[in-house]
Amino acid sequence: MSLTTLSRLLMLVSSLWLPAQTSAAGQSLVDIYQEAKANDPVLASAGSANQAAQEIIEQAKAGYRPSVNFTAGANANRTDLKIVGSQAPFPGGRNNYEGYQAQLQARQPIFRKENLERIDQSKVQVSIADKQYHLAQQNLMLRTTQAYFEVLLAQDRITLMAAQKAAIQRQLQQAKANFDVGTATITDVNEAQARDDLIEAQTLSAVNDMEIAKRSLQAITGKLPEQLANVRDDIQIAPSLKPMQEWQDVTNASNLTLQIQQETVQVNEKDIEIARAGHYPTVDAVANYQDSYANGGQYGFGADLKSASIGVEVSVPLYQGGAVNSRVRQAAYNRQKALDDLQNTMRQTSLETQRAYLNLSTSIAQVKALEQALKSSQSQLDSTKLGYEVGIRTSVDVLNAQQQYYSANRDLLQARYNYLVNIIRLKTASGIVSEADLQDIDQQLAKR
Repeated sequence: MSLTTLSRLLMLVSSLWLPAQTSAAGQSLVDIYQEAKANDPVLASAGSANQAAQEIIEQAKAGYRPSVNFTAGANANRTDLKIVGSQAPFPGGRNNYEGYQAQLQARQPIFRKENLERIDQSKVQVSIADKQYHLAQQNLMLRTTQAYFEVLLAQDRITLMAAQKAAIQRQLQQAKANFDVGTATITDVNEAQARDDLIEAQTLSAVNDMEIAKRSLQAITGKLPEQLANVRDDIQIAPSLKPMQEWQDVTNASNLTLQIQQETVQVNEKDIEIARAGHYPTVDAVANYQDSYANGGQYGFGADLKSASIGVEVSVPLYQGGAVNSRVRQAAYNRQKALDDLQNTMRQTSLETQRAYLNLSTSIAQVKALEQALKSSQSQLDSTKLGYEVGIRTSVDVLNAQQQYYSANRDLLQARYNYLVNIIRLKTASGIVSEADLQDIDQQLAKR
């Protein structure tokens, strides 16, 4: 591969982030999260759903508030009355007359078992909606963190590949020079050339992964990310974790998904009481005022009537074809389904907590192990280069040592990112993740 081609490739790689270098500091995780809160459509949808759910309580309370209805109408009439018999007290014949009628009715529920149960149920439903919105916020923190570090990992892969490519180029030039003077074989040249071609293909793939990662973050924040703050080299790794059972206890007490399902059971229990309310009588206070007028009638005279009434109306359901009992059974089955779903949710949240705990515990150990592996790889690379210079190592040995060094470097960076992401995963699974946790991660990022 020519130096011109190499320069073009490196320019392509560096152009991904050069525009953002004008900023004084890279965007931190909290910065990106604030953008996500303002622009994420998933969170916006959850917020709208939460606002809509707040109206459930008002609608339920309306069932125990007075209702007032007004009806009115006007009409024109034409009658043709024929009197049969000679003793009729009214004259027959045709009559044309007009009239109107208006009625005002007010009704105040005094006892309605169904409406009382719906008020209690609506409070639980609003509580569920609030928890669903908070759960969406927690999930946004996790989604943002994952997308943030995916971009960083893709960026670091490109940087490492650029450095590796430069090292391979130097080795290729040296192999060619040694071959020209007869101190190396064509095999060394071919091996270095093959590694150079391979790293070029891998770099193109890494550039594509970078673009995908950036657009994944854009789907959350609404815009392509600028320069992001990298993880510090002296990242602080927790020495150990609390016992898994303590995290399980936290999950049982704080996981929002679990709490939502528990309250869903309560909603279904209220559905049973609402269905049973079909057997209860209803009692309403009713007031009526009516005004009607007609300037004639079929018997030849009209009327101007005004009337008012107030009283209590009782309705007792006696038999409704078995529909009430059927609704009670249906609600009972739905409650049992909710209980089964609760059991499944408990197991799934427990499993997710255990998985997140084990992943975090493993990532802690991996970071420590890979830090040592990187030091060993650096030592191996240095000794291999020295051996090559004195003739006891081949060019292939140097290339292999370089490959191992850059792989260890890449694996260490990924392990550090996994460690930070797994912190958020575990706290999300436990239901206690907050913006303060993102701020703690920010302390692990390098401030440019």
